[in-house]
Amino acid sequence: MSGPSTADLLARLRRLRTDGAAPDPELWPAIRELTGTAERAKVGALLAGVPARLVAGPDRTLRPLRVGLTGTFTADGVVPLLRTALLAAGIDAEIQLTGYGRLALDLGDPASPLAGFAPDVVLCLLHDEALLPRDGDPTDLAALDRHVTAQATEIGELALGFAARTGATVLLHTVPLSVLEYRTLIAQRSRAALGRAWRRANLALLDLPERSPQLHVVDLETLVANQPVALRDERRYRFARMAWSPGVEDLYASEAAAFCRALTGLSRKVLVLDLDQTLWGGVVGDDGPTGIELGSLYPGNAYVEVQRRAKLLRQQGVLLAVCSKNSREPVAQVFAEHPEMVLRAEDFVAQAVNWSPKDENLRQLAGTLNLGLDSMVFFDDSAFECELVRGALPDVRVVRADGDPADHAARLLGTGLFDVVQLTGTDLERTGRYRAETQRRASFVAAGSTEAFLESLELRVRVRDADPYAVPRVHQLLHRTNQFNTTNLRLTEAQLDEALAAQDRTVLVFDVADRFGSEETVGAVLLSAGPQQWTIDNFVMSCRVFSRGIEFAVLHRVAERAARHGAVRLLADFVPTPRNAPAAAFYREAGFTPVAEPGQTYELALVPLPRLAPAWIDLEGETVDV
Repeated sequence: MSGPSTADLLARLRRLRTDGAAPDPELWPAIRELTGTAERAKVGALLAGVPARLVAGPDRTLRPLRVGLTGTFTADGVVPLLRTALLAAGIDAEIQLTGYGRLALDLGDPASPLAGFAPDVVLCLLHDEALLPRDGDPTDLAALDRHVTAQATEIGELALGFAARTGATVLLHTVPLSVLEYRTLIAQRSRAALGRAWRRANLALLDLPERSPQLHVVDLETLVANQPVALRDERRYRFARMAWSPGVEDLYASEAAAFCRALTGLSRKVLVLDLDQTLWGGVVGDDGPTGIELGSLYPGNAYVEVQRRAKLLRQQGVLLAVCSKNSREPVAQVFAEHPEMVLRAEDFVAQAVNWSPKDENLRQLAGTLNLGLDSMVFFDDSAFECELVRGALPDVRVVRADGDPADHAARLLGTGLFDVVQLTGTDLERTGRYRAETQRRASFVAAGSTEAFLESLELRVRVRDADPYAVPRVHQLLHRTNQFNTTNLRLTEAQLDEALAAQDRTVLVFDVADRFGSEETVGAVLLSAGPQQWTIDNFVMSCRVFSRGIEFAVLHRVAERAARHGAVRLLADFVPTPRNAPAAAFYREAGFTPVAEPGQTYELALVPLPRLAPAWIDLEGETVDV
């Protein structure tokens, strides 16, 4: 099923700009599949007058985000491309672009319009002339070195100050150097000296994230060097001070949107791979396990590269799964015996190798992994299968492995769909944890009953105070957990640091272990402490540990903590979202009673202290004083 043409897409967006327009949710998946810069710019211009909910439809939840843009050049061309890219990423963005060349004022003045906008994220756009001396001596390269490094350092200090004052996340980037500046120097040694100076300046920018968790840097210089687009259209630059060509504007918008997607917890978690003509050349059912194309010569080496890159993703926490129309026996033989295979059966958390429709298999894989379809990326060479999945499962992102197999790895990685802000220890151990979950399911079948299974797990739960080292993982849980997330309260890392330091706030995290392995920091509880009552501001728990009673054991420790500090009741809110139905009955099942806005606020009496922890869970450790 093909989506609307560009002309139809634009016409339907214009209709959404009229009063009383009905939602048109077919447009959102179509916008995600746009490939041309000009088309994305046109769509972005129209989206400025269309509420995002009309494009996404009533059944899809978008993440709100306030995005400020400031720069050293005219950045108007970036805005429509960014708006399109953010909506495609699942973000309902409110975007504010400040005036031309206002970066220093915007970041440095506490009363600037940018600060008044109260952005969640600030994108700082830089160009080479902002770092270069205006009338420098081309023979005094030492002075040029000092100047460009000083300019980069000053921009960094301004960004650090803005982030500290406002709590916003700030995204900078390395600055590509125009070939005009390179060619202006006629001596090869001078050009080399310019290159050294320029890289030192960019290194000063790249070092900024080490000084603040709120600062991040995209290596735009590397991205531009690997794209077939010119950095600058000189006519646009001289006429309107637009320092980037449309191609670079589009490249940056895509990269910034990928960063915002990661920041808001919308990164994809699962890469579902086809096999024939995707992980290897040929068809194993026809060619046999020894006849597929895989090895050191083209095209076999291109398929080896896809496997190598997929394995590197797995080592960073991306789950791998297989969805292939094949017989299981030859596939198993390839994974077990082929000497050129990089990926082996143990690298995958699930395999759907059968002759069922692939959309059905993807649904089953999502159920097996207890993850949403919106966590999946499907990589397949077949136009038919890709269109089938796009039409039947619009939440699954589809990347087609078409054309030259030498380009497949770059096509897969170029999406940025798996990008995260920061890796945690939990990410690195994800595949092992999901494989352990497979063992648990097998044990459940053998146990014969739920109670016997839970007793056999030898469950242990440890609740502890979060420390600064836990903040990245708590931030990740708040932003990426949707099913067991009682209020959808999503704090920044800076706000979590403030909560850890506050006398009337408590942040708890909890770990789980059983006879199959351990799960570190699978959930968090945000609490506000009053003299006689404590309030659960949010309770989040990974879907990996559902259905074991763990949430009740944690709640027991929370109640115990509150009672020890004089509280006589524990309050908790539940704010329903389209995704958190699994947590809807939690407080009622724990014995809470509704007290206001039925179904929203609940209360639990702490005198006498109720017993909430299930008998099959060993609740380790003592409650730690606040």
